[in-house]
Amino acid sequence: MSSLFGRLVPFIAWTTTLLSLSSAKLVTYDFKIGWVTSNPDGAFDRPTIGINGQWPIPAIVADVGDNVVVTATNQLGNQTTSLHFHGLFMNGTTQMDGPSQVSQCAIAPGSSFTYNFTINQPGTYWYHSHTNGQYPDGLRGPLIIHDPDSPFLNTSYAQENERVLTVSDWYHDQMTDLLPGFINKNNPTGAEPVPQAALFNDTQNLQVAVQPNTTYLFRMINIGAFAGQYIWFEGHNMTIIEVDGVYHQPAVADMIYLSAAQRCSFLVTTKAETTDNYAFVASMDTSLFDSLPDDLNYNVTGWLVYDEAQPLPDPALVDELNNFDDVTLVPYDELPLFTDPDQSVELDVIMDNLGDGANYAFFNNITYKSPKVPTLYTVLSAGDMATNPTVYGSYTHSFVLEKGQVVQIIVNNLDTGRHPFHLHGHHFQAVYRSVDKAGTFENASLTDADYPVAPMRRDTFVLFDTGFIVLRFRADNPGVWLFHCHIEWHVSSGLIATFVEAPLDLQKNLTIPQEHLDACAAQSIPTAGNAAGNTVNLLDLTGEPKSPDPLPDGFTTRGKIALAFSCLSGILGVIVVAWYGLAPDAAAPGWAAQHAAETRAADSAVRTSEGTGTEPEVVTVTAGGGNTKA
Repeated sequence: MSSLFGRLVPFIAWTTTLLSLSSAKLVTYDFKIGWVTSNPDGAFDRPTIGINGQWPIPAIVADVGDNVVVTATNQLGNQTTSLHFHGLFMNGTTQMDGPSQVSQCAIAPGSSFTYNFTINQPGTYWYHSHTNGQYPDGLRGPLIIHDPDSPFLNTSYAQENERVLTVSDWYHDQMTDLLPGFINKNNPTGAEPVPQAALFNDTQNLQVAVQPNTTYLFRMINIGAFAGQYIWFEGHNMTIIEVDGVYHQPAVADMIYLSAAQRCSFLVTTKAETTDNYAFVASMDTSLFDSLPDDLNYNVTGWLVYDEAQPLPDPALVDELNNFDDVTLVPYDELPLFTDPDQSVELDVIMDNLGDGANYAFFNNITYKSPKVPTLYTVLSAGDMATNPTVYGSYTHSFVLEKGQVVQIIVNNLDTGRHPFHLHGHHFQAVYRSVDKAGTFENASLTDADYPVAPMRRDTFVLFDTGFIVLRFRADNPGVWLFHCHIEWHVSSGLIATFVEAPLDLQKNLTIPQEHLDACAAQSIPTAGNAAGNTVNLLDLTGEPKSPDPLPDGFTTRGKIALAFSCLSGILGVIVVAWYGLAPDAAAPGWAAQHAAETRAADSAVRTSEGTGTEPEVVTVTAGGGNTKA
């Protein structure tokens, strides 16, 4: 009997595998990425990055086990681009992860690039550009992976009652205009640009039709660039069942908080009566902003519509923003705490000025700078030296991990703002988060006895101001994976580290598609050698891209603050002089005033022409501002 059982077990396993493979599909998308015009908040027309002439861009939808192929053609004309599939592990296909100069070269205008990967995880994700701070211009959308084996499907909700809700901040200016002013000596304190509005599903006044006595699954995704969002449904509770693609045991919440890049799936059960409609609200976390501009609309409202004939009520005022603490969640599978880390990485978050006068973001003393050779291509061309982090450059902040290690990441926040940290290629256990102003990990004297038995898991986790977090994961996915703050301003200013996981395994098992290499050749980007492109002496980093030099010795914190205020005073002084000089002179003859006005107009026209260059083709689309229904 035992021998018969022994023969049946592998037979059953193979049968299950074959059935799974037979149900998998090939899901293809052909994305032509180009400019459109949109006005989602009804306040300002602006160029926006759309797909196939449309914006909002389409969702990517697949089932667990499907093979997804996305062909991305860059029709922007004036910018490179790439696509990152946020939260997907990309098991065995790290070359499809998407960050420029990490796992690929950016896609040049006029070129195409194919992403080909198999989905092996369920849940709520999104995709977005991972090139030059680009995605806030519109290149971001939902990515939903359905799971026929979900423990909640057909027990807590039905598939037809699933709804996808994105929430985001929105800027009226393009990133190519905002970034140069952000990383600039005229912004020595590093104040991030504040958005103009908040959006639901890339619009405002969203209406979601519902039926009474029905349980809906809402998949909510913060696809914003900066603002965390407090979210609540008036008159209804939310029962959380998934965060960042990980099932958790049901937990009831009145209000949740989603940082940029976080996702939360929750159940909402409607009421029996249909006499009223109910508002749901997202309110931007304004504690992240250095100022509150007069044009800031930090709330956005949608409605659960039971009866279209009934009015849409204004949302009620709330006394306080008291959100559910995601640390208290328990994974559905109750995966135990990873103990005895094999490698511990401790990173201090620092905001500081460099020699060019601008403010940068640092992990320890390093602000990230992209290498000449994409880091993955350095892995594949470095031979045995691939295990030496030096070959990846002085400014990629690379850590080499061995396969199977338990890795601990400690992040100490020496800054006064919150930071949502995201790890590519993995979920991590959110082992510990201090309260704000708690100081550093070193002073806390924590042991494993202070941590949850089964910590919650996700891929993006919020670090509070002047506090710390402890994360752990198992290095079971060979690849090159970024770890970074998901506030896009901080990505652009350098708050990034790199994990090079099992590099020798990658050399044995990975081949880069020729099309990917062609993308580099089209831009004369080398595809072999160290971070400086040196293929002879991999430890010689001469010529690698560098961040600006440090400030001269002697600039203390007090001195830097004094420098910042001196710069601001100088700027204000110039503005006053300019205002005084350009003010109309009552004693001046009329021709003089007319000549001055014509000169200013001509100068403005010249600067506008120089700033835009060749204009790409723009398609106008209608998006937002009205009563959009879902």
